[in-house]
Amino acid sequence: MPSSLVLLLVLALFGPAAWALPTFEEVKADFRPSDAVLLSREGEAIQRVRLDGSVRRGQWVELKDISPALRAALVLSEDRRFHEHSGVDWAAVSAAAWANLWNRRTRGASTITMQLAGLLDSDWRSSPGGRSVPQKLGQAVAAQVLERRWRKDQILEAYLNLVPFRGELVGIDALARTLFAKAAHGLDEREAAVAAALVRAPNARPELVARRACGVLRDMRQGRGGAADCTALDLFTAGALQRRAWGASEGIAPHYARQWLRAAGEEALRRGERTSLSAPLQRMAIETLARHLRELAGQNVQDGALVVLDNASGEVLAWVGSSGPLSAAAEVDGVLALRQPGSTLKPFLYAQAIAERRLTAASLVEDSSAHIPTASGLYIPQNYDRRFKGTVSVRTALAASLNVPAVRALVMVTPDAFFGQLRRLGLPLPESGGYYGYSLALGSSEVQLLHLANAFRALANGGRHAPVRLRMAGVGDPPPAAVQVLDAGAAFIVGDILSDANARVRTFGPDSILATRIWTAVKTGTSKDMRDNWALGWSQHYTVGVWVGNASGAPMHDVSGTSGAAPIWAELMHGLHRDVPSHAPMPPAGVVRQAVRFGPLPEGGWIEGPREEWFLAGTQQALFALDSAPAGPPVAGARSPLAGGGEGGDEAPGARIAAPAPGTIVALDPDIPPAYQRLQFSAQGGQPGQALAWRIDGRIAGRGRQWAWPPWPGRHRVQLVDGSGRMLDEVRIEVRGAGVREGRR
Repeated sequence: MPSSLVLLLVLALFGPAAWALPTFEEVKADFRPSDAVLLSREGEAIQRVRLDGSVRRGQWVELKDISPALRAALVLSEDRRFHEHSGVDWAAVSAAAWANLWNRRTRGASTITMQLAGLLDSDWRSSPGGRSVPQKLGQAVAAQVLERRWRKDQILEAYLNLVPFRGELVGIDALARTLFAKAAHGLDEREAAVAAALVRAPNARPELVARRACGVLRDMRQGRGGAADCTALDLFTAGALQRRAWGASEGIAPHYARQWLRAAGEEALRRGERTSLSAPLQRMAIETLARHLRELAGQNVQDGALVVLDNASGEVLAWVGSSGPLSAAAEVDGVLALRQPGSTLKPFLYAQAIAERRLTAASLVEDSSAHIPTASGLYIPQNYDRRFKGTVSVRTALAASLNVPAVRALVMVTPDAFFGQLRRLGLPLPESGGYYGYSLALGSSEVQLLHLANAFRALANGGRHAPVRLRMAGVGDPPPAAVQVLDAGAAFIVGDILSDANARVRTFGPDSILATRIWTAVKTGTSKDMRDNWALGWSQHYTVGVWVGNASGAPMHDVSGTSGAAPIWAELMHGLHRDVPSHAPMPPAGVVRQAVRFGPLPEGGWIEGPREEWFLAGTQQALFALDSAPAGPPVAGARSPLAGGGEGGDEAPGARIAAPAPGTIVALDPDIPPAYQRLQFSAQGGQPGQALAWRIDGRIAGRGRQWAWPPWPGRHRVQLVDGSGRMLDEVRIEVRGAGVREGRR
C-alpha cells in the first residue's frame, strides 16, 4: 500500500479526535486543584482545604514561575529535541525501531507533546501493557495537531502542571510543596533532577530514582565542569521521597473551615467566596487562648475553645475549636462538642421567671438548704462553696450565681416549661424537662458552645433568636428573620443584672476580672467535678463564648469561675473594643425604673441596701421585706414574686423532727465529693434552750436544733433525743448512692 494512502487512512481514523483536543486556554480554565483556599472577610487566606481525596494537585503554575533548572532537566530527560520537532521526533522513532529490531533497550520515542496528548485524552494514554499500535498512531497525530495549535511554551507549561509525579502527586506545584517544601520557582538542580527522574518512573524504588536523577544531573552539568555526587544525591533522594511537607489542610481555622464548607459547598469555595471570619480577630483569639492555657497547664487544663459572634448579623467572626499543639485531641472541635454548661443556663431561667411575672429583679429568695422531693428521692442543691447567703434579692442571686435560689426559681417555672424555653433559644436538648428534673437549673444537660453563645446573643438582641451565619451577610441565601422567643423587657433586666459589678461581689469580690472597662454583661459557669469552665457574655456589638477544660473529660484542679475561661473572655472583649465603644442598651417599652428599699433581717441588719431597680410594668413596688423570720430549712416551692416570705412553723409542746420527713429517700450525687454532701436535720418545738442531740442507728452523731449530717448509703434510723438521752422523736430514711463509699462519715 502506498505511503500516501497509509497517511490518509491514519488521518481519517485519528484526525477528528485529534482536532477535538481542547485549546490551551480551555485546559487551563478546566484545571481543578485538589485543594482550595478559604478567605476571610478581609480577603486573607485563612485555611487550605482538601477537596479531592484521589489526587494532590496544587495551583496551576505558569512557565515563568517554574524553575529554569527544572525546565532544562525535563527536556534533557524526556525530549532533547523538544524545541526542534513538530510533535513527533522522527529521529528518535527511527532509533527506537532499529533498537527494537536488534532487541536493544532504548529510552523511547515519546515526546513531551505526545505525552501531553495522552494526558489530555485517555484513549491515547499508556496502559500497564504499553500502548497499542493504533494508540501510538493516534498519539502521534494528536501531537502534531497540538504543535500546530499550541505554542511550545504552552505545551511545556501544561505538561508540567498535568503530569503525574509520584503516588497521588500530580503537577509540579504539588510535587514541589510535598517533597521539597517550596514553591516550583525555587527548585535547584538536585531537586529538578529528582523531579525529572520521577516523570519517567513515578513509583520506582528510591535507589532507582536516585540513579536516574544522577544521570540527569550529569547531563545538566555537562560542559560546565561540575561533577554529580551520586552518593549524596542518593541520600537526598531517599529523604525527599519520604517527606510529606504539604499537609492535607493548614491554616488558622481548621474547625471553622469544615463547617463553612458543609454550609456553603465546594463551588462557593472554589470561586473564592469570602467567609464571615475575621483573620486579625482569629489570630488574636488563637494567641489569647493558647497563652492563658499555658498558664493553666499546672492545673490540669489542656483544652479550650471560643467563638465570637456579631450581635446584629449573627456572623461568626472567630472560631477556635481547640488549643492546637497544646491539646492531645486537637482535631476535636470544642465549639461543637457537647459539654455541661453549669450555671450559664441561669440567665435564661430567671428571664423566664421574670417574663412570667413570678419574680422581679428585687424579689427576695432564700439561699438556704432546700429539700426537693423527686421520684428518686430528695434533691438537695448546694452552692459550690457549701455556704448559704440567707435571704437575697434575685439580682444578687443571679449575679453571684447562687445555686439554691436558681433551683427554687425552676420549681416555680417547672422543668418542662424551662426545657421548652431553652429549645426555643436554639439549645437542642435531646431529652425532656422531666428527664433532667430540677438539676436543669444548674446545667445538668449538655450543650454546644456555639448554641450557647447564640442563646446569649438572643439576650443581647432583646430576646430575639436567629441562627448564626458562617457566610457573610448578603452572600447566598438571605438570613432568616429573628423570632421573639423571650420577653424583651425580661432580657433587658437580665442583661442589666449580668452587667452589675456590685451585685456579683458576694461571690466574685470587688475586683473581679469580669468588671470590664466597657459595658458588658457576662455569666460564668462550672460543671460538676470541675470538668468544664465557661464564660459567656456580650457587649453592644459582640457576643463572646469561651470554654476551657479537657476533651477527655478529666477534671481541672482549683479552677474557679474567674481563673479559667473568664480572663480569656475579658481579654477578647477588651481587644474587640480597643477602638469601638460599647454602650448600655436602652430599656424597651414596658420596662420601668423604681426606687426600692429592703426590710430588716430577723437577726439584725438589712437584707440589701436601697437602690433603683428595673421592673416589668405592673410588677414594681417600693418595699421588699420578710413577713416573718425563717424557721427551719424551707422546702423549695412557688413563692410570692414580690416578697421573700419566710416559712415559719407552729411551735409544738415537745421537740419534734421537722426535717427530714419520715420515709425520705436521699440520692447522693456521685459527681460531688462525699465530704461536701450534707443532709440538713432540724427540730422544732420544745423549750427554748433545750439541749437536743441526733442519734443515727443508735449512736450520737450530732447536737443542736440544726445539724448538717454527712450521709452515707443505707437505711437509717434517725432519733431526736434530749440531754438525758431520752428519745423525743424518730424517723426512718434511706440514702442511695453506689458511687460513694460506705463508712466515709
